[in-house]
Amino acid sequence: MDHYFELIIAAIFINNILLAKFLGCCPFLGVSKKMDTAVGMSAAVVFVLTLAGVITWVVSRYVLVPYNISYIRTLAFILVIATLVQFVELFLRKSIPVLYKSLGIFLPLITTNCAVLGTAIINIQEDYSLLETIVFSVASAVGFGLALVLFAGIRERFEITRIPKALEGTGIGLVTAGLMALSFFAFKGMV
Repeated sequence: MDHYFELIIAAIFINNILLAKFLGCCPFLGVSKKMDTAVGMSAAVVFVLTLAGVITWVVSRYVLVPYNISYIRTLAFILVIATLVQFVELFLRKSIPVLYKSLGIFLPLITTNCAVLGTAIINIQEDYSLLETIVFSVASAVGFGLALVLFAGIRERFEITRIPKALEGTGIGLVTAGLMALSFFAFKGMV
């Protein structure tokens, strides 16, 4: 049980897929202007990343490795992720059209979100069991969502804060993202 707790803490804080491994920066910077879109994107990423982790683990373990075709791992994983994102997109379009519209172009970008692909590849490279894959995938997605929501909360404050002209817009966003990455780096000594 301690192993899983360490895996969760490491994936959320210490080796945060976004702030420590720098995977998934496009939606991080693009969707983080408003809290509601950040929360919606976080939920979509949790769903897609968790299912993608499990399905890619199964595909790798029971198809790619036994048939000695591991060299097409990246292609197979991208196909799995693209299919899952299409399901999420259809679900949101029918069930929550407001969130679907607010996410806009960033929802299909989950398909090319390197955090999702990166987590699937890490699961295979670390030779995680199915349960470890599920735990790591969920924790990585939660870490991604935590960073996204925290960043959105900070960026919403930019609207009422005086920012030097040279740092307005993307500049202050990148400086803030760097400071957040440094603050998450402080967790390195925990485990």
